[in-house]
Amino acid sequence: MDHFKQITTFAAVATKGSLSAAARDEGVAPAVISRRLDALEERLGVKLLIRTTRTLNLTYEGSAFLEDCQRILNDLSNAEASVSLGGIKASGHLRVSAPGGFGRQHVAPLVHDFVREHPEVTVSLDLSDRVVDLLNESMDCAVRIGVLPDSSLVGVKLADNQRLVVATPTYLQRHGCPQHPNDLAQHNCLNLVSSGAPSGWLFTINGEATQIRVSGSLACNDGSSILDWALDDAGLAWRSRWEVQQHLRHGNLVTVLDDFIAPPNAIYVVFPQRKHLPLRVRLWIDFLKHRYSIDSYWNA
Repeated sequence: MDHFKQITTFAAVATKGSLSAAARDEGVAPAVISRRLDALEERLGVKLLIRTTRTLNLTYEGSAFLEDCQRILNDLSNAEASVSLGGIKASGHLRVSAPGGFGRQHVAPLVHDFVREHPEVTVSLDLSDRVVDLLNESMDCAVRIGVLPDSSLVGVKLADNQRLVVATPTYLQRHGCPQHPNDLAQHNCLNLVSSGAPSGWLFTINGEATQIRVSGSLACNDGSSILDWALDDAGLAWRSRWEVQQHLRHGNLVTVLDDFIAPPNAIYVVFPQRKHLPLRVRLWIDFLKHRYSIDSYWNA
């Protein structure tokens, strides 16, 4: 019991940033907290905290130990809640990353729904089209679209993602409708620029995935801007179905080259390899899988 009290005290001090704050929460004198920390460091034979009269900082060993302690304490809390309340109860802070456009439409609204179902969980959502380093930026997981490179991350497929060539009826009336991907050379193609270079558009031609280089008068590194240009009759755009579905339903956009659509890639959630995922992360992944598996969700 003394060992467990030492661990909970260490986690409280490290989280709150001071001995006095931890002591106030527990209703004991700061000297009691200090003695527990001294006893813990002596038992482990390592310095966990560097303490002065004004500051408190974790050592390298302290940071590593804190992560393990928090996981153990969280698992214990979840286990107790499961038994005492008759169900699973998640808590703690969840840090999630997602691409900007997809995240605004299909992650941010679900974050709000998830917190309503799990009110003891707080969430920070980072929307960025760059590839976030989950480990070095302390992210729990990230939603990503497309083929995943080999890495130390674990990927769970959430849904398929299909790319379509779209344009407004007005543009097609003015410039004609392409019948083959090679016809794109005669059209103004609104191109997504990645790392300074335009990316190709992928099609299935003669049963094989084939990348076609396209060109046009407008290019941008932001997919939402490309979609806005397409809606303004500027040209053809190669966009994901999740992005254009509502515009297709309302007739603002139509698809072309449907006979050459490339095989779908996928939407994944990725997370660092760990023996035990925090309960809040596991529930968040299950929550996304469930929502994205409902056909009506994508047609809403």
